[in-house]
Formats: sequence, C-alpha cells, structure tokens
Amino acid sequence: VQLQASGGGLVQAGGSLRLSCAASGRAFSNYRVAWFRQAPGKEREFLAAHRGSTHYADSIKGRFTISRDNAQKTVYLQMNSLKPEDTAIYYCAASSTVILSAIHRSEMYPYWGQGTQVTVSS
Repeated sequence: VQLQASGGGLVQAGGSLRLSCAASGRAFSNYRVAWFRQAPGKEREFLAAHRGSTHYADSIKGRFTISRDNAQKTVYLQMNSLKPEDTAIYYCAASSTVILSAIHRSEMYPYWGQGTQVTVSS
C-alpha cells in the first residue's frame, strides 16, 4: 500500500486543521492506519490509530480525532485547539499485522506517507 499525507500548514494557536492520508492498493480496510508526528530534535510520537476501533495517545486525547473512509481509502486526523507544541511533521503509517499492544511503536508499520508539516504559531 502507498500512502500520501496532506493538509498541513500554518495555523494560529487555538485553530484547527484536518490532515488526510490517502492510500492506494488493495484491501485497505485490512490495514490499521496510524498517525505519528516528529518535532525537531525529538523522537517520532504516536498519536492515534484506526481499524474499526480508534486509539489515542493521552497527549492529544480530546483534541484530535481520527476517522477513516474505506470507500475513499482515506484516513483523517482532525486537530482542534492546536498549540505551538503541536508543531511537527505529521506522518501516516499503515500495517496489516500490528497488534493492539504495539500500535504506538513506529517500527511496527512498514508503510509510511511522506509527511506533512504542521506549524502552530503563538
């Protein structure tokens, strides 16, 4: 499966953005799709994952919402109440085999989008 992330940009603190992850390939519904982010000088951070059920990192719970449209082969990340510390490159990733206990581990996802920059100004 190939992934393409889009929707990043520059937004003021308190604003919102919706990221999209468009997939190509077969059997998209079998893949768990996750969003990660990486800020300069920091490790890649798990944010959320979706395959039927949704799972979130505590750091973004209540502000970010993951959703998916299997017919469109697209997964979304709605980000509200953005803060300057949300500034990072955001990546989507997919795996057909990652188990629930390991969804936060980036090395468990073999397929990655190219990343989209999100910058939140104060």
